[in-house]
Amino acid sequence: MIWTMGEMIVEIMRDKVDQPLDKAGVFLGPYPSGAPAIFIDTAARLGQKAGIISGVGCDDFGKNLLDRLNADGVDTSLVLQDPTCSTGCAFVMYFSDGERKFIFHIGNTPAAKAKAPETVPTADFFHVMGCSLMASDVFGAEIVKTAKKFREAGAKISFDPNIRPELMNGADTPKEILAMTSVFMPGVAELKMMAGCDTVEESVAKLFENPTLEIIALKRGSKGCTIYTRDAEPLDFGIYPIKPVDATGAGDSFDAAFLCGIIDGKSILEATRQATSAASLNTAAFGPMEGKISPETVAELIAANPQVG
Repeated sequence: MIWTMGEMIVEIMRDKVDQPLDKAGVFLGPYPSGAPAIFIDTAARLGQKAGIISGVGCDDFGKNLLDRLNADGVDTSLVLQDPTCSTGCAFVMYFSDGERKFIFHIGNTPAAKAKAPETVPTADFFHVMGCSLMASDVFGAEIVKTAKKFREAGAKISFDPNIRPELMNGADTPKEILAMTSVFMPGVAELKMMAGCDTVEESVAKLFENPTLEIIALKRGSKGCTIYTRDAEPLDFGIYPIKPVDATGAGDSFDAAFLCGIIDGKSILEATRQATSAASLNTAAFGPMEGKISPETVAELIAANPQVG
């Protein structure tokens, strides 16, 4: 089983690229979102038992999120429903080069109010997103506390630093999580930042000084990924040929599908195929978790592209 803790928010997005957020214009949404929510929804759709610790308001945005996660099989029994404030949200614009800009409303919403549970469920992995750690100092501390409880109960910690400049608050919580991490899933800039090194090679060597760390799944966007372990040569893997519509959530889906593969006993190569396929499928639809991800669609994409590797 996989659990996570972090923000559940709706995303409200510009309908065309290069439309600034400081000008009047058209938005689309609300779409269920939040990196932890996208992650855990993907895990559930791929057949894993999956749950999230989070919070929403008692409003239609909260209903939007709970309806979606519940329909996909996510355990939401530890989601706080707060009648005193509104569900978190993010407003998003897209640039023509693929970059995005966000305005977040998280820190003063139920999305960042959940507390560490007294006891934690049994799990194979507890997954942490850096954006959740940075939502507020108090919430970040609760996530660290929860991670420690899961680890003491036998779960491994997986961590995607998922750095959002709009949320940076200078907290040390990412380093606390990294010290507990078994599976680390950064981008290139995040890898170097967390290691404090100038190159990928130096960063990988530095991070593997932590005896707890087993796998680094380095996400390279349109260049694919590289998987590092202690006992094998790095595995470079490309991308599947799907025309991207919306890249939001692709990394979160990659994380979930990779961990699902590990839990299911797949090899590193097979887990990477599954993760890359899920990430690719998630980019093929507008909306953070609207890609058609299922065991069947993931397998079909892999089978149709045996040359990718």
